[in-house]
Amino acid sequence: MKKRSFKEFKFGWPVILSSTFGIGLGMSPLPFYTIGVFAIPLTKNFGWDMGTVMGGITVFTIVALFASPLVGYVADKIGARKTALWSLFLFGLSFIAFNFNTGSTVLYYSLWGILAIAGAGTLPMTWTRAINNWFNENRGLALGLSLLGTGLFGALAKLYAFSLINTVGWKLAYLGVGLLPLLIALPLAYFFFRDTDDPKVADKVAKMRKTVTNPTKTNKAGMTVSQALKDWRFWILAFCFILISFAVGGPIPNLERMLSSKGFEVSDAVVLASIIGYAVLVGRLVGGYLLDRFWAPAVAFFLLSIPALSCYLLQSADLTYANALIAVIILGFGAGVEYDLMAYLVSRYFGMKNYAAIYGFLYGFFAMGAGFGPVIFGKFFANTGSYDTILGYAMIAFIVGSVPLLLLGKYREFHAEPLESEKV
Repeated sequence: MKKRSFKEFKFGWPVILSSTFGIGLGMSPLPFYTIGVFAIPLTKNFGWDMGTVMGGITVFTIVALFASPLVGYVADKIGARKTALWSLFLFGLSFIAFNFNTGSTVLYYSLWGILAIAGAGTLPMTWTRAINNWFNENRGLALGLSLLGTGLFGALAKLYAFSLINTVGWKLAYLGVGLLPLLIALPLAYFFFRDTDDPKVADKVAKMRKTVTNPTKTNKAGMTVSQALKDWRFWILAFCFILISFAVGGPIPNLERMLSSKGFEVSDAVVLASIIGYAVLVGRLVGGYLLDRFWAPAVAFFLLSIPALSCYLLQSADLTYANALIAVIILGFGAGVEYDLMAYLVSRYFGMKNYAAIYGFLYGFFAMGAGFGPVIFGKFFANTGSYDTILGYAMIAFIVGSVPLLLLGKYREFHAEPLESEKV
């Protein structure tokens, strides 16, 4: 295994810091990690069933399916910084707007649609565009660090929302969660998040490229969107991410209800479900470290097939606390690999020319699985009173979704004439 230098982090740490908070307090984790907690008061106050509550994720997914590639295209054109700043602002306001929910399902689903449009620029495709440009040798680890926020803040947001609901009610809890991106992520992004083609960091980029061994030379090389859509590797990734995101995304928002159906107290179920965020955190670091040192598809196959065991454990009729903890940790570990894997694979197989737009299209497929998964899980529970059957399907999805990644082949190399600001 080749020894690696970590000098890139001396120059790129500000973009990692701002990306960690921007992703962690953005559209990727907050809606998915908190909907299970908000589902309890919503079903109680409005008489909705779990299928109705989780239907918001379906609307969110359908809108995100179209919004993510469009916003990715915008990020490629006007820059990741402008896209991220505006989206953080609008996402926070949109989350706060759930405070005005009156029990109307039309209003509820409309708010989810607005949230998806407003928050699309906070998705990893925007932040990781800059990460990929600052890092080459340690790209996997840098992506893992920047994506730590999904696990860390996902776990904290779940507990934070649960605490707010119990102290000030669900309406003000939406306000409290919505303020997180506005008061924390937005200021950090404003001061620290800049891509390598930003004139304000030109001297820093030039110094980095003289200091670092094998740095990135340009952020303009790679395939266009139309070229990527004609490439068979794109469709393999699309197929795999639909299945994997379904298998990961389906159980996570349903964990509280799933564990309660196995006899756990609500408080214990919430604590167990929150642990998944910390498992995601570990998965990000371990996965990123391995991506830099081994062939990424093999790493992905190994780490994304293991969570099938968590589905098997959660099916147990006499599920113990210890086995539930193991299942949650394994599931979270698998969830910790998916986003940085997508970012890494897009950069290595399609390049950076239309990176955000290509990522956005793939995220659309990912969102299909992650969005419809919770609803399908909820429907199975509503119809059968158990999650066991759908957990069996998820177990199969983990295996079938990870095997085709082994067909991707060696990484591609892209070359383009750098911009004047990128030359050293």
